[in-house]
Amino acid sequence: QVQLVESGGGLVQAGGSLRLSCAASGRPSSRASSATMGWFRQAPGEERTFVAAIRWDGNTQYADNVKGRFTISRDNAKNAVYLQMNSLKPEDAAVYYCYTNPPITWGQGTQVTVSS
Repeated sequence: QVQLVESGGGLVQAGGSLRLSCAASGRPSSRASSATMGWFRQAPGEERTFVAAIRWDGNTQYADNVKGRFTISRDNAKNAVYLQMNSLKPEDAAVYYCYTNPPITWGQGTQVTVSS
């Protein structure tokens, strides 16, 4: 069974940067390379929303409100996906969840707090 563990969250001032990491275990690298990996986020009282995703072929997608500020990347050999977040805004504060699909699997989340 695939398990995802996120890291890299924390407190940062507005305008600052953070890099989130997500490591997958329980799946061979060959299968990892064929799966989509990405990030959602959820702020208190709000729904979980899409942030970014990267396909097996390197194709990326971003939510409109993070384009130009966030960059997603992956390392198939390490079964990992990363989210570089620059120019952070207070509205980026949320719990960030890593996911992979197939099969659809979620991490436990990592908190990102942005102070104004």
